[in-house]
Amino acid sequence: MDATVMWRCLVVEDDADNARYIANGFRELGHVVVICRDGMEALGRATSEKWDLIILDRMLPNDVDGLFILSTLRGLGKKTPVLVLSALSALDERVRGLKAGGDDYLTKPFAFSELAARAEALVRRSRPGPPIRTLQVADLTLDLATRHVERGGRPVALQPREFRLLAYLMSHPGQVLTRIMLLEAVWDYQFDPQTNVIDVQVSRLRAKLDAGGAAPLIHTVRGIGYRIAASDTEA
Repeated sequence: MDATVMWRCLVVEDDADNARYIANGFRELGHVVVICRDGMEALGRATSEKWDLIILDRMLPNDVDGLFILSTLRGLGKKTPVLVLSALSALDERVRGLKAGGDDYLTKPFAFSELAARAEALVRRSRPGPPIRTLQVADLTLDLATRHVERGGRPVALQPREFRLLAYLMSHPGQVLTRIMLLEAVWDYQFDPQTNVIDVQVSRLRAKLDAGGAAPLIHTVRGIGYRIAASDTEA
């Protein structure tokens, strides 16, 4: 699925902090997110509105739990992709979630990068189309299959971590990616968020991409993170 395609996501989560964390992450990726913290409201919106994805908490207030919403949705013939979130990690609970009609099941706590990857996979499967193999920004191309990178026809040799970082940036062209998002996606939370490892890696990546006087493509967004675009002002 083209990472620039926007989709509508309903987040059904009664914990305000967790709901905000999920919503902010997807909004930073350019998607439209609506939060429902009440089971009855979520049931109404999930069954009456069109969504590209529903992220559904297993346990909800007001005697309407996530599995009831899910089974009702499927009973009405709605095929909206649903990712179930739950603190219940036992195998039989995961099986219950999937048997009720869930397309995926993710236990808490979780990293946003994993949630985003699973969400994109679900939406992609619901929108059949040719898989993306090559990413391009300006004269920079990256082949995901062969791991070959070129800038203006010039091969660019990258270390594995540099390749992952560049691929993640190029998958979200023009979008501001926070340092937390980059830590989750590329470093899997293996470093303290206060570390300068991201800035060091970006500096090395820039040196390779911009060799020979090429115009910079990776731009710093002060106090937030980075984005990749043909120019510093490109939206």
